[in-house]
Amino acid sequence: MSTFASLDDQLDLITKGTAEIIPLDALKERIAQSIASGRPMRIKAGFDPTAPDLHLGHTVLIRKLRHFQQLGHTVIFLIGDATALIGDPTGRNVTRKPLSREEIDSNAETYKEQVFKILDRETTEVRYNSEWLDALGFEGMIKLAAKFTVSQMLEREDFHKRFQEEQPISVHELLYPMAQGYDSVALRCDVELGGTDQKFNLMRGRDLQRDAGQPPQIVLMTPILEGLDGVQKMSKSLGNAIGIQEPAGEMYGKLMSISDELMWKYWTLLTDLRVSEISEMQQDVTNSALHPMQAKKNLAWTIVRDFHSDAEADLAAENWAKQFQQKTVTEETEQVEVNIRDVITADEETLYKARPDLNMPMHVQVARLLVRLGIVPSRTAAEKQVAAGVTIDGIRTSEKFLVVIHRPHTVHVKVGRQRKIVTLI
Repeated sequence: MSTFASLDDQLDLITKGTAEIIPLDALKERIAQSIASGRPMRIKAGFDPTAPDLHLGHTVLIRKLRHFQQLGHTVIFLIGDATALIGDPTGRNVTRKPLSREEIDSNAETYKEQVFKILDRETTEVRYNSEWLDALGFEGMIKLAAKFTVSQMLEREDFHKRFQEEQPISVHELLYPMAQGYDSVALRCDVELGGTDQKFNLMRGRDLQRDAGQPPQIVLMTPILEGLDGVQKMSKSLGNAIGIQEPAGEMYGKLMSISDELMWKYWTLLTDLRVSEISEMQQDVTNSALHPMQAKKNLAWTIVRDFHSDAEADLAAENWAKQFQQKTVTEETEQVEVNIRDVITADEETLYKARPDLNMPMHVQVARLLVRLGIVPSRTAAEKQVAAGVTIDGIRTSEKFLVVIHRPHTVHVKVGRQRKIVTLI
């Protein structure tokens, strides 16, 4: 009999970064039954091989599969080679261009290799939905379609929108949610994972399992991951994606370009850190015990390490720092020394005067620093500039304070076209 972690411990990891679980009470009950019986739950996430490369957006679900795997449950990486012939219409305002069987098979092979950068190869069940969908045949598909009505299908938001706007909806697109739902019947799933945009499809699995006399699966949805622009869903077609097979240096550089706000979502959805650990890190940033840029460097290093290695992550971080310095440090860049007591908070200035030998973190007021450097003429103008954003060490930020732990400490400050290398002593 397998030994599982407690219900609370499992829920802590399973619910991390989730948007909605339907129904949560049923998940708790299913976990409790698993613990009592020693039988692992069956968890699946499906991916249609419509493109050859996976990106970080895909890995949100794959990492959630990994969490279930770490807890001892059976995870199924489902390759939708049959449903790829239709193409998931979720979020589409036009019918997808059909792929050939050769293209689908080729993409599926690349998926099988890429997914094991996250999942354990030995304990992952890889399945293809052509196993049961091809076997359904014409009669089986007619019986499956008979379980749904056209009005039910038009309840789906994107179908409804296209219908209202008189955009074409091909009949074969209506088969997609049915086929995805039947996957859950064939695999006897306890839990199916998907993004929030997949809710309609995921719920059809519950319908069909109930109709087949199976306990309806729990639906676990994760948020949509925005790409590098911080606005649109990560997508290669939108040019805002980070591929998991990209070189370490490119991956690191792209991750360093995301906003400070988006960084926390990436920490939650793209790493194995617990919620409590991420919250503690956020608190450190709020308290100025950790600079946002360092938190982002740690994020970039962690993600690059996951898909490459420690050594490659170290090299990527080192090269990024060198590239930045070479890009910003020129003969025309003024180098300035500033006594830290001139730019720290009033309370710390008083303490510093009393104990100049004290080696403790100091909070440099960025607005005072800008005035001291002559970048802006007044404190009021400096505060407005900080609110609008200042680039410090290549990262645009509106943080009011810069934490300096050891001195001398060198930072690169950029406002508009003005650049200065500042050594705080």
